[in-house]
Amino acid sequence: MAAGVAATGALVLGEDTTLLEPNRPILTAMEVPLARLPVAFDGFTIAQLSDFHYDDQLSPVPMGAAIEIVNRLQPDLVVLTGDIATVPVFHRVLHNAKRSAAVVEPCARLLTQLRARLGTVSILGNHDIGCDAPRITATLQASGIPVLRNRAVPLEQDGGRIWLCGLDSVVEKKQNINQALHGVPGDELVILLVHEPDFADRAAHYPVDLQLSGHSHGGQIWLPGIGAPWLPEFAQKYPRGQHRIGPLTLYTNMGIGTIRLPIRLNCPPEVTLFTLRSQPAVPK
Repeated sequence: MAAGVAATGALVLGEDTTLLEPNRPILTAMEVPLARLPVAFDGFTIAQLSDFHYDDQLSPVPMGAAIEIVNRLQPDLVVLTGDIATVPVFHRVLHNAKRSAAVVEPCARLLTQLRARLGTVSILGNHDIGCDAPRITATLQASGIPVLRNRAVPLEQDGGRIWLCGLDSVVEKKQNINQALHGVPGDELVILLVHEPDFADRAAHYPVDLQLSGHSHGGQIWLPGIGAPWLPEFAQKYPRGQHRIGPLTLYTNMGIGTIRLPIRLNCPPEVTLFTLRSQPAVPK
């Protein structure tokens, strides 16, 4: 009897971690006060998606659910923080990393369903650069999704201006924050998109106000009182959620897809919605 109960419990856990939780994105919504945010952008909303690791069999369900959530929110902007593709484990032996970038076409077709007032913007993750960065970049941009590779673009409304800055992967040593911020006025607000969250320790020394990252998948498995048994390089210090590093606010999104094994435990796929708030001046 006890053995049967234990077996049933293991089966339920297995179904939840491999079948249910990976397919049920959650929405995390928060207000983010930013001292340098122009009043014209007070209430500006950004939806973040990350780490699709697109697979024809596994990805359409969670991606479809996440896209539905985003479109219901009607955000001003959608940002994608990297890893459309997955570098195969034995890519150095099989020489098939470039072939893995072929997933960008079906993934991009899904992503074009996203609806936001100012559209969707993306950066590249370490897997994207490890596969075929030019192909992934060209496909996304042909689908109407600009890719920010060590560059910044202004967002303007009602006489106010902020900057959206995107970096290439830190794992792949392709990031160049000095190049990206070149020409950005030092007194204007900057939102930084960089795949790896632990870069925040460095970004905090630059005039960056908000950093949005992914990369960790939240660990995919999160054990109560312990945390994630394994975390990737540059996502070990800030693996999930909101953090404050000096003047910088960081958020690490848990991603949509999975890698190596289609398992998530206490770590559901995540859509994040940020509502930016300007802080009133402190009276003297």
